[in-house]
Amino acid sequence: MAEGMLMLNISDSSSKIHHSSKQKQHSSSSSPHKWTAKKKEAGKRKASFGNPDDLSAKQRKINPSGQNFQKSTENGHQTETPAIKSKSKPKPSPKKGPGGGEEHERPFIKTSSLFRNNPEIPEVLSPAVTQVKEKVFTGNTFEEIDLHPHLVATLNKVLNVTSMTSVQKETIPVLMAGKDAVVRSQTGSGKTLAYGIPLVQSLQAVQPKIKRSDGPLAVVIVPTRELAQQSFQIFQKLLKPFTWIVPGVLMGGEKRKAEKARLRKGINILISTPGRLVDHIKNTLSIAFSAVRWLVLDEADRTLDLGFEKDLTVILNALNAAGTARQNVLLSATLTEGLSRLASISMTDPVYIQVSEADGRSKAAMPSSTTALQSSVSQQDLQPMTDSYAIPEKLQQHVVVVPSKLRLVCLAAFILAKCKFEQGQKLIVFVSSCEAVEFLVTLLSTVLCGEPTTTSKQKAPINFLRLHGNMQQEERMEVFQEFSQSKAGVLLCTDVAARGLDLPQVTWIVQYNPPASAAEYVHRVGRTARIGAQGNGLLFLTPSETAYVDTLANHNISLHEMKMEDILSTLMQDERFKGRGKWDSKKSAGAREQELRVRATVLQTDFENYVHGSTESVQTAKKALQSFVRAYTAYPSALKHIFHIRNLHLGHAAKSFGLRDAPQGLSAATGNSKEKKKGKGKDNPPRP
Repeated sequence: MAEGMLMLNISDSSSKIHHSSKQKQHSSSSSPHKWTAKKKEAGKRKASFGNPDDLSAKQRKINPSGQNFQKSTENGHQTETPAIKSKSKPKPSPKKGPGGGEEHERPFIKTSSLFRNNPEIPEVLSPAVTQVKEKVFTGNTFEEIDLHPHLVATLNKVLNVTSMTSVQKETIPVLMAGKDAVVRSQTGSGKTLAYGIPLVQSLQAVQPKIKRSDGPLAVVIVPTRELAQQSFQIFQKLLKPFTWIVPGVLMGGEKRKAEKARLRKGINILISTPGRLVDHIKNTLSIAFSAVRWLVLDEADRTLDLGFEKDLTVILNALNAAGTARQNVLLSATLTEGLSRLASISMTDPVYIQVSEADGRSKAAMPSSTTALQSSVSQQDLQPMTDSYAIPEKLQQHVVVVPSKLRLVCLAAFILAKCKFEQGQKLIVFVSSCEAVEFLVTLLSTVLCGEPTTTSKQKAPINFLRLHGNMQQEERMEVFQEFSQSKAGVLLCTDVAARGLDLPQVTWIVQYNPPASAAEYVHRVGRTARIGAQGNGLLFLTPSETAYVDTLANHNISLHEMKMEDILSTLMQDERFKGRGKWDSKKSAGAREQELRVRATVLQTDFENYVHGSTESVQTAKKALQSFVRAYTAYPSALKHIFHIRNLHLGHAAKSFGLRDAPQGLSAATGNSKEKKKGKGKDNPPRP
């Protein structure tokens, strides 16, 4: 060894002059080869780390030492020799990934994998069903009915309505004949005018003319404040030629003192939510029902669903105590047992009006000759009709199956696709709780819209709005008006917006959390494709919830599957979520899928960074998750085989709220600790 060392030293000293002269030549001639080799190595580094999810934690810890080793070998004279050795070994190449930190714009992604340990997505096979059809428009005009000429002119000029819808053609003559009626028709078919027109026609003909001091002659009960306000505005327009008839609205959130003052002055057509009317019945002496001739229960099934049955009993008792004969009307897109029970209590020989051909009844059997059902047989006869629901003919219905971890990213990608890369799209997203609405509005608007722009020429960010029952009444009305008048945007809301609201030009209904019944599904999607317009619906389901498609099929509702990958592909158009590699420049399908996963992970990381950026946002996310779990446990027993807390992976669900792990004690906090799913892995919180 000593001799070898001596020979090596002598060799170096003897050839020092020649070596220095040749070194310049060698460096100049080999520099292109070095550059090519470095580019190849850099490419390998990118290829190895294009998807951070494919690396284990152990590999990431080893990386820095591998980086130092490579640098020390590259700084020697024999530069190319270690590179050749590294090609023959598969491990050193991934170790060099973080060495190119200056080349990458984004920091190393620390998000846990979105695409690992997910349940397999089953193929959704929607059973073939016969859709219940209901013709919206008829060729008949309002001039054909015996209406006041001024009322016809108002319909044509103020409301821009010339021809009748099918439900209006069937209902108006029956109500003008003074009969009680139960009206069932699809959402967006014009039911408000179906009872509003004959009501106004009847009151304007009263002689001597109605005076304001006469008090209520018609009482209209609706389930929500927004629907009350909307119905009030329609009556204001209908009554333009008949200024002596005064409409008024009572609803929660308004000042009782101001409402009492209006009641003292006199209201002839009283529109109210049940709770507020009961409040005035008990506390306002000036309210009297001795002159009431009409009682209308609009969206009556929803009124019962919201727990207003006792309030309706109080209202009916107050009206019955007045002793005057009145005409009763119940209207809804769906009929339930509770509704038929209410009809038997409050109505006398009601006429049942059903426009669609649901159970084999032909339309000809209903008139002008609509089939009259006695209250004694109505409950028996109406029961089969609850199995099928009429859906607007131009409504395209879709379903997407998404693992829990990917729900938030998939929703964000869908919103980007419709509101950023398309124009004129107006979305309503239904969520299960008020807390989830508040959380998602803040999160999505912050991450997807970024910093607000000051230049007017730049395209405006996505307009996110929210609507739920915990908001102040003034704010709810402002949101309702703003979204009604806007041409594009996203409204995140609870079921408070599911009934009766006519929100113009809504193009998509997204049901982020599935509804508790097929009837509720019908009412939600009914916010689009109204009065013959085009519309679309999208239902989010997890792999364990796909049996819900069969449940809807039992009610003649058919859905077409939309692939999750197609929705996520929108992220390929948004450079904000670009990965570190250049996968999108390659033509390989596998490379594109890899880049898609990287971008989804980058977006999820942005969500998680925002949520974990402050203690307040973490608590907001936890409250939203907790409310989601509570809502999940509240599904009816008939759907427990589909929506059961035991099928819910709390760790994966937490990811859809931007949380990196499920909060400890979540099951105990929601009162379902016994039903918590047992399993391995850190995503499952330990039992308290």
